[in-house]
Amino acid sequence: MVQPPQLRIPGPTPVPERVQRAMAAPMINHRGPEFRALLPELEAGLRWAFQTENDMLIFPASGTGGLESAVANVVSPGERVLAVTMGAFGDRFADLAEAFGADVARLTLPWGEAADPEDLDALLRHEPDIPTVLVTHNETSTGVTNPLRSLAEVVKRHNRLLVVDGVSSIGSIDLPVDRWGVDVAITASQKGWMLPPGVTMLSVSKAAWQRQASARSPRFYFDWDRAKKMQAKGMTFTTPAVSILFGLREALLTGALGLRLLASSPDVASPTVTAVYFPDALIGEKSEAVFKTWRELGLIVGEGQGKLSGKIFRIGHLGAVYEPDVVATVEALERGLEAQGHLVTRGAALTAARHALSSEPSLVA
Repeated sequence: MVQPPQLRIPGPTPVPERVQRAMAAPMINHRGPEFRALLPELEAGLRWAFQTENDMLIFPASGTGGLESAVANVVSPGERVLAVTMGAFGDRFADLAEAFGADVARLTLPWGEAADPEDLDALLRHEPDIPTVLVTHNETSTGVTNPLRSLAEVVKRHNRLLVVDGVSSIGSIDLPVDRWGVDVAITASQKGWMLPPGVTMLSVSKAAWQRQASARSPRFYFDWDRAKKMQAKGMTFTTPAVSILFGLREALLTGALGLRLLASSPDVASPTVTAVYFPDALIGEKSEAVFKTWRELGLIVGEGQGKLSGKIFRIGHLGAVYEPDVVATVEALERGLEAQGHLVTRGAALTAARHALSSEPSLVA
């Protein structure tokens, strides 16, 4: 049997088996109750991943579609726009804005270099009439990542709207949208989200909505206002890529154990206790069997309280906690869940835990 080739291009990326299984679920009515239950769950998971409280919009499109939606909704014909470009995809973002009639100024870097925040500051000082800045966070054509945090500080200091192409960064490279003041952040399913191409997701700030209300570019398929109103009803304007959204729900599950945190975002997650949802199949009375198995393995964790009883478990990590304790806890969690029928990839959680311990010493302090 011929083995499939190792897919190691910058997207599409390999799709894990558990995500493939999720996408094989039976089709549902995208105007029905099942989809109305799915969509808010996806929006909440995306807010967590984007590290934002902003509105999340979901369109059936590639990443370029997400970029076009941003230009169509915040840029007007004839308006001056600054595009920071350091490669092919930065050029595409600038070209896209020009196609919509924008007067595009380009801060162009030699391919292989990143933007200098001082150069951006000087350009914005020289051009006070530029209301919008387009930045590519991670340029896959050159393998270079822009210092977005520093660039964002400059843009916000000049009180301009910041639109970020995070197609190949969000989900793979830290981009705390709210903390860095990103007004529009765009990504797409085929990159770090471990999904096939076909879905673009973006966050929209209050300032971006205010700009959208006055922008004069034509829009229909990517009309944010129409999309927001439809999502508020639990559906999308056009037919969504339902199977990919099933996969997105699975991909958003937390970590190598395929579980979801209760905390709405990393910014509000407690450093002393972690609350984790049980997988759907183990919620309720079945959760007692999991707790029993963990106790037999020597692991005692907190149960859910009140309305969260039977829905979550809580792991305390305050006081004297050392690396061997973390590894033993993760191993027992994995074995206990697997014993009750939750599919896990043996050793994946331990690998992730050891990586976190090596990169974040505070986790075991």
